[in-house]
Formats: sequence, structure tokens, C-alpha cells
Amino acid sequence: MLYHVYEMHHAALAPMRMMATGALQVLDNPFNPLRATPLGQFSAAALDSFEHTTRRFGKPIFGHKHTTIDGAQVDILEEVVDIKPWGDLKRFTRLADRPNDPKVLLVAPMSGHYATLLRGTVQAFLPDHEVYITDWRDARDMPLMGPDFDLNDYIDYVMDWLRFLGPETHVIAVCQPAVPVLAAVSLLNAGEPHAAPRSMTLIGGPIDTREAPTQVNLFAKRRSLDWFRGHVIHRVPFGNAGVLRQVYPGFLQLAGFMAMNLDRHVQAHWEMFQHLVDGDGETLASKRAFYEEYRAVMDLSAEFYLQTVEKVFQEHLLPRGLLTHRGEKIDIAALERTAMFTIEGERDDISGIGQTKAAHPLATNLAPDMHAHLEQKSVGHYGLFNGQRFRSEVAPAIKAFITAHR
Repeated sequence: MLYHVYEMHHAALAPMRMMATGALQVLDNPFNPLRATPLGQFSAAALDSFEHTTRRFGKPIFGHKHTTIDGAQVDILEEVVDIKPWGDLKRFTRLADRPNDPKVLLVAPMSGHYATLLRGTVQAFLPDHEVYITDWRDARDMPLMGPDFDLNDYIDYVMDWLRFLGPETHVIAVCQPAVPVLAAVSLLNAGEPHAAPRSMTLIGGPIDTREAPTQVNLFAKRRSLDWFRGHVIHRVPFGNAGVLRQVYPGFLQLAGFMAMNLDRHVQAHWEMFQHLVDGDGETLASKRAFYEEYRAVMDLSAEFYLQTVEKVFQEHLLPRGLLTHRGEKIDIAALERTAMFTIEGERDDISGIGQTKAAHPLATNLAPDMHAHLEQKSVGHYGLFNGQRFRSEVAPAIKAFITAHR
């Protein structure tokens, strides 16, 4: 019912958004005498803010057209190289002869945002790596009669794509996929060592949320699985391809993330309004670009979401050695061929300090020189894979680890 109310609310605002858009066009006309007046500037800012904050943002594009290699601009071709029901494997092909560059698979989180949240991560690796990324589908678009998707399927997809790319691959998991990627790589090391990747980097992931639990972790721990099933799982409304499929709506995940730092988001939107009034387009553009990406959300499969809550955040099955995949126990001690690098942020309020590092004691048979850990100072969760500190400090550390384990 909540999902239907959300859809009706969005539809009810549509006429007002159209009116706001029309009024903006009138105010922005260079022949409008009100355009340059304080009243005109204030009115335009108010209308623009209303339209922007009530708009539904669809799936963004990566938009990588070029990169710079050895001082020269090189064109980028974005292509899908493998298709599965719930996601595609994308490659960013550089139109240059670079046969010796390492192959990197970026496993994007399935946690409410699209894979384009890692646009900056992709960009940082393009000059000197062959980059692939998992591009997950919105559960709202998946027909009810089609295949379901759960945590076992996620692990299957990662294993299949690692087999597809070959053993020279270096896999990087950002946040949520740290658990299924660690599981998938452990299974390959145990049963198919010839297909295991060279290295695995886990960034801000919930390997063991008993370590320094955050508000996100405590919220999941204090409520039963039945509570989650009854309060946050909804059926997709009519008008969507996935009508009646049970999902965890993306707008609920977005609301939860924004509520964690509500004061900061309110202040940011107020600053954007002021930039509109002042005509400060350059400062406005960067903040608006962030929120257009941040507010573009996708629904998750109910099965995948509930299993993740139960097995990762409530029962901590992986660090306890109890997680299974289709009846097979996942043994992290099987890691022998794949080097492991973990990264945490000092100010991460989603995955606390120690949660990702907890993977190392589990890999008891991995040689000491195949372990590495970085605690990035003065960085929050999103700063671990985007932004200036990522480009100048985190990405170079990952690249150095990959080079050391080629």
C-alpha cells in the first residue's frame, strides 16, 4: 500500500511540476523585465528547487567518452559483454593498444543506487586498467513471472563473471557486495582455483557488523525479520513492468540514508537554493550533480534484501563460518591464490571501522604477503570510492596492490 501511495503522490504533483517548468521558462526569457530583479531571481530559484526536489530521477548514464593516457586523449566505448536476467557485465573499452594493463572487475552494490554511483571509481581506473562493471537491474522492471534473485544468485553471478573474464582478473567490491564477493572468491579458490582472480579489494563492506556497529547495523539488529517483511517489503504498483513483484523500494532506502544525516542534507538544499538566487552556477552544478545521482534509486528483490538482512546483519553467518551457498559451506580459509586488500574510512557511518578488516583473520591459509589493509583518514563512506581523496590516495593504493599481485 505504501508504494501505491508514493506513486499517487508523485502523480498528484505532476501538474504542479509542469506549471513550475512553464513558469521558469517565462522567467528565464531574456526579454522578461522581472528576470534580473530580486523578486524574479527569488521566484525562479523557488520554482527550480520545487521542480528538482519533486522530480523522479531515472537511471543515469556513465557518460565516459574519453580518458587521458600518457598525456593523450583516448576515446571510450561502453559496451555490454554479457547479459543475465538481473544484470549486465559492462566493459569500458579504450580505443588504444594497451595489452598489458590489468583487468579489473568492479562489483557495484545492489543497495538502492544504480551502478553509476561508481562513475568516479570507473574514471579513476580507466587510464591504466581494463575496466568492467556489474550493472544491476531495477527490480521494479523485472516481470513477476520471470526469475527471482537472491543472495545465492548474486554469488552465482559474480562467479560466472569471474570465470568469463579469466584468472588474470582483479576484483573490487564496493560496500554491500563485499560479502558475496568474498564468498564467491572463496568458493572459486576451493573448487576452481584455475578461475580464481589474482586479487580482491573489499571497500567499506559489512564482513562482520559486530565490529563497531553503526546506526544502520543496530537498526537491522533490533528488529526481527518478520518486522522487515511486514514494514518495508511492498508489491510493485500497476504501470510498471514488475507489477505485483515483491520488492524493497528504492525510495525507502533513500529516505533512510537521508534521515541518517538530515541536517546535512537540509543545509545542502538550502545552499543550492541560495546559489540559484545568486546565480552561482558553478558551485550549484557540483551539488546538483551529486543529488541527481544520489536520488536516482532502484528497487531491490525482496528475497535478496531479506536474506542480506538476516544472514549478514542479524546472524553474521560469514564471519561465524556458517554461511552456505546452495548447500555448500563457504570456507574463507580456502583463500590461497587470491590476494586480499581491505579498505575502511575513518568517518564511515555505514560500515564501521573493523567490519571490513575482519575478513583477514578468516583467511588463515593466505600467505602474509598477500594481505593488506588501509584505514583512510578523514574519509566517510562515499569518499572511499569517489571524490578527491579517493583519486589522490585510495585509488593509487588499490593500483599499487594490483601491480604487486599481477
